Amino acid sequence: MLKRLVLFLILPFMFSACSVQKNIETITFSSWGSVTETQIINGLIKEFENKNPDIKINFIHIPQNYFQKIHLLFASSTSPDVIFINNLYLPVYANNLMVLDDIINKEEFYPQSIRALSYNNKLLAVPRDISNLVFYYNKNIVGNLNPNWNFEEFQKIVQRPQKKNTWNLSYERDIFYAVPYIKTLGFDEGIGYYKEIEGKYTPNPSDIGSLTLAQMFIEGRIGLYLSGRWMYPKINESVKFPYGIITFPGVTPADASGWAISKKTKHKDSAVKFIRFLSSKGSIDYFTRTGLIVPARIDSSKIIKEPAFLKAIEKSEPNITDKNYNKYRDNMNKFLWR
Repeated sequence: MLKRLVLFLILPFMFSACSVQKNIETITFSSWGSVTETQIINGLIKEFENKNPDIKINFIHIPQNYFQKIHLLFASSTSPDVIFINNLYLPVYANNLMVLDDIINKEEFYPQSIRALSYNNKLLAVPRDISNLVFYYNKNIVGNLNPNWNFEEFQKIVQRPQKKNTWNLSYERDIFYAVPYIKTLGFDEGIGYYKEIEGKYTPNPSDIGSLTLAQMFIEGRIGLYLSGRWMYPKINESVKFPYGIITFPGVTPADASGWAISKKTKHKDSAVKFIRFLSSKGSIDYFTRTGLIVPARIDSSKIIKEPAFLKAIEKSEPNITDKNYNKYRDNMNKFLWR
């Protein structure tokens, strides 16, 4: 009799526990990122799961060869439900991604980020950040610069006499870093100017050796270093000389990263809920405070203390890409720097 009574009392709880377990839905989420960025993502996942106990996030961190591995996952029909992606690769997977125009209020985001992550006028990823190239500058080499400078002023600074083992301007043998010059001067003149300055006012590959341009700037050997927000935490932590940040004196390309959903997902509602959480003001504020990103959300931009990053957005145009973008980029690099 006692055993029956015990079973009568505990059986409902057993079935209840089983029922809760069956209702938990698991979605997969892929992203790249440094150790710091991964810690941020894991913290947000934990917060989301606490708020949504019926959803579990299986986080797939791919630190290297990200898009090669994503490509294989799509090819084998095992693509993640939610995919972190950028506008340069978005067209490659456009046919495999859901249209997300209706899941957010697009007016809350910088229009450049919305356009960058749209394909054929359809939003395929909800923006997290917007990326522009800016100049970090060494005041000991180029002095204090006018934040409203123009291209002629820039040219005069670049052409100043240089000390031994010191250069006025950084230089990447990559068409990506020539795009601001092309957008500002036009294609032929922009390419011509970018090729003309190589080695005159910029370090050659032999000068750089095994270093990176970021390391050379931190060592105080480059006056104007063209890069993005992603370098800010390292530069701000490491530089020992007075430095500033200034916009490129012309038009810059705007790139963006964000979250997309695979068309093959079986968990659409949970995936949408997760993306809405990741792109909320609270989550984007969290990302922004780390210094890693310039937020795509307009209401999170107040956290940015360096005006050049926000001014760069105003002067930018989204990069126009298609599924062959990386092939074109490789071919152009081979043509210009054989």
